[in-house]
Amino acid sequence: MTRHRIFTTSFASVYPLYVAKAEKKGRTRGEVDQIIRWLTGFSQDEFDSQLAAKTDFETFFAQARLNPARTAITGLVCGVRVEEVEDPLMREIRYLDKLIDELAKGKAMGKILRG
Repeated sequence: MTRHRIFTTSFASVYPLYVAKAEKKGRTRGEVDQIIRWLTGFSQDEFDSQLAAKTDFETFFAQARLNPARTAITGLVCGVRVEEVEDPLMREIRYLDKLIDELAKGKAMGKILRG
């Protein structure tokens, strides 16, 4: 089975796209960072180090302390139900995509962070 190319893509190369999507809808880089820190358990310094190292998605999520509440994230991203994604790494990436989508759609941070 061929691995998806996103797994070996640098997280730092995709991060500006997450920020741009949020900012286009009036949200902030800080909110994007807050979502990523909530999902991954990284401190801001740890997250900044991941970006500076141009860590790929596979390593990024392997080094994360994933939030157990992330399994409450459900719904569609790119026409796929995130909770039904079979590949564990792809599911983590889709969780993040879904959180960024919710931010861009104006959802309150408390609800995005399943608080």
